[in-house]
Amino acid sequence: MFLQQFLTRVAIIFSLGVFSLQANADAAPDFTLQSNSGENVRLAEARGQVVMLNFWATWCAPCRKEMPLLDAMYQRYKSAGFVIYGINVEEDSEGAKKLIKDMNVTFPVLFDIESKASSLYEVDAMPTTVLIDKKGQVRYVHRGYKAGDENIYRDRIRELIRE
Repeated sequence: MFLQQFLTRVAIIFSLGVFSLQANADAAPDFTLQSNSGENVRLAEARGQVVMLNFWATWCAPCRKEMPLLDAMYQRYKSAGFVIYGINVEEDSEGAKKLIKDMNVTFPVLFDIESKASSLYEVDAMPTTVLIDKKGQVRYVHRGYKAGDENIYRDRIRELIRE
C-alpha cells in the first residue's frame, strides 16, 4: 500500500516537473555514502564546488532518460568547479551498477541503500535534483524530469559557478 501511494505521488509530481528556487537557502544536510568506485564520499568535502545531487532509481524511466544529459553537463562544467553525485535510492545496488556501466556514466554514483540521504533531503519523487552552491547552501530543488529541464539545470549551474 505504501509503495502504491509513493508511486502515485511520484507520477503526479513527475507530470508537474516541479522546480523551486530556495529564497532563503538552507545548509545542505551532510552525509557520507559509498560510491561506485568503492570509496566513501562525504558531501561536506565538496564545499567550494557547485554540487548537483540527483536522486534516481533504475525503475525510473525519466531518470534513465536524463542520465546521459547530466553526464554531458558534468563533462562540460567539472573543470569549472562543478560535480554531480548521482544517488541511487534502491536497497540493492547491483542493478544500478549495471546500468551506469551500460550507460558509460562518468560522474560519481553513490548508493543510498538505507535511505539516509533520501530522508535528509525529503526525496518524494524520482528523479529529485538538488543544486548546492559553493558555500554548501541548498539553492534549487527540482522534482521529476521532462525534456527541456536540462536547460534549466544548465542555467542554474552557470549562475552558481559565477557566484
